[in-house]
Amino acid sequence: MGIDDKGNLTVIHHIGAAKEGTGKMTGNEDLQREGQREQAQAKLQEAGEQVNDAFAKE
Repeated sequence: MGIDDKGNLTVIHHIGAAKEGTGKMTGNEDLQREGQREQAQAKLQEAGEQVNDAFAKE
């Protein structure tokens, strides 16, 4: 995984965390779920990239 990819996923994760927190504070459950979903997608993409990197090294 390139540095740019990892940076982008980190940004997406933090944006998701901010949306989740804002949703909790305002009582907006849709925004909270959207933030949770973005965080989960970023984690899955990162895991997939790590698997690809592991196979590329062998």
